[in-house]
Amino acid sequence: MKHEGRQLVLDTNVLVHLIRGGTAGQLLEQTFQIGARRPRAVVPVVVKGEIKSLALKWGWGAGKLAKLNELLAQLPTVDIAHDAVIQAYAEFDDLSRRQGRAVGKNDLWVAAVTAVLSGVLLTTDKDFDHLAPTQMAREYIDPSALQTGRIESTDA
Repeated sequence: MKHEGRQLVLDTNVLVHLIRGGTAGQLLEQTFQIGARRPRAVVPVVVKGEIKSLALKWGWGAGKLAKLNELLAQLPTVDIAHDAVIQAYAEFDDLSRRQGRAVGKNDLWVAAVTAVLSGVLLTTDKDFDHLAPTQMAREYIDPSALQTGRIESTDA
């Protein structure tokens, strides 16, 4: 199990793969033991909002929505209304702006939660590259490699 004993924070794109199942979702579950790990993998509240919005946008049917709701019920939710998370958000937003990086606000919240928890963000996008590894830990997983049945990741 990768990052055994570490707090995993799941990004929206990872949830999408887990819900869809398929090779990518199975490989993520197998490699990171998301359902069985301790401490439990967590989901920032903004990720829950994003995934529910995507489910509506993509017109997920009853079966996939049930799988989504079951997965979300199993994963602890991390609130963003804590002083330390708010401070980290402000600092990451300022740092990103000074570096000329356009970062989505939800991604800043996800990064802030990860940093405050001293966790490892599991993601398949590069939106966090400028913050890792100095501001937060993240594991970037190449989405094209996931489709071929192998995990190519970088620890940061």
